[in-house]
Amino acid sequence: MATFLFALFLLFAAINIGYFLAFFKFSASESSEAYATSFPVSVIVCAKNEAENLQNFLPAILEQDYPDFEVIVINDASSDNTLDVIEEFQKIDPRIKIVNVINNEAFWANKKYALTLGIKKAQNEHLIFTDADCAPQSIHWLRHMTSGFTEEKSIVLGYGGYFKYKKSFINKLIRFETLLTAIQYFSYAKMGNPYMGVGRNLAYTSKQFYKQKGFASHLHVRSGDDDLFVNEAATNRNVSICDHTESITRSVPKTSITDWFRQKRRHASVAKFYKNKDKLLLGIFYSARLLFWIFLVMLLSLKYYWPYVIGALGLTLIIEGIVYFQSAKKLDERDIVWLFPILEPFLILSQLGIFIVNTISKPSHWK
Repeated sequence: MATFLFALFLLFAAINIGYFLAFFKFSASESSEAYATSFPVSVIVCAKNEAENLQNFLPAILEQDYPDFEVIVINDASSDNTLDVIEEFQKIDPRIKIVNVINNEAFWANKKYALTLGIKKAQNEHLIFTDADCAPQSIHWLRHMTSGFTEEKSIVLGYGGYFKYKKSFINKLIRFETLLTAIQYFSYAKMGNPYMGVGRNLAYTSKQFYKQKGFASHLHVRSGDDDLFVNEAATNRNVSICDHTESITRSVPKTSITDWFRQKRRHASVAKFYKNKDKLLLGIFYSARLLFWIFLVMLLSLKYYWPYVIGALGLTLIIEGIVYFQSAKKLDERDIVWLFPILEPFLILSQLGIFIVNTISKPSHWK
């Protein structure tokens, strides 16, 4: 029995190590660079009850050092004064174009419907997406994101992080989870299997959008305007990644574990619509991580092969630590690296809880 448990533990350790060795493809690579691009672009921001965030963060978009861009701001049937705020910005900056969405019965509270109207409003082929609660962390954000476009590359994956709140464990947990997710989707894209992107920092062409018939194939799914679109449209030839520190956007994170848990429930519910190969690869990864820690605790509690168990744990943490450190350096998340042996078990338990709760009930969606 002891030998069998130990063998299973080594198997899950090997799977974890194998995945993180694959992630070296991203973490050890050179960061993307910005090139001199000047073609016109349309920045698209979807806002629902975001009056305060637009006042705080829209100036960071308007201040971008880029020669030719417009900003499409979508008021998605807000009940606050979001529309008033957008109109005030438009008075002082004609680059702002307004799309005012009024709810209708067929597309009630559907962000994909609102985004579709925004895309149709855009005058330019190259589209850059971010959220109303997001702020580019450099005036060169647009230059970096547009550098990802080529004649062949029609989708650009960027990093959308969260603002850092000191002395907040939940903030560090949220940012660690965001870092791990980015390591995965950047690494998979590097290996020729792009499977998702995040709407806080994403770009694609209108030609690609219409080629996929927009969000038609998953319009019935409330979430997934970003990752489901990329999962369907991305190939090993049409995707580039943008991982320079000047290309980062940051948004307002949840401040309570309950709100974050609710948000992650929505995100996790979308994954079941991914391609089968992506669901399989992600399922193996998360299952192996969970089982690794379960068998670790079990073997140490029973004192079975404990010197070898500690050795396997040390090797796993060293390899993971190198990947986390290199990736965090690229994506400006260094302060959370040293806590990863603590944050990882918390994150795994949270993901298990999300899976269980989502199995029992459906999560709520776009505001």
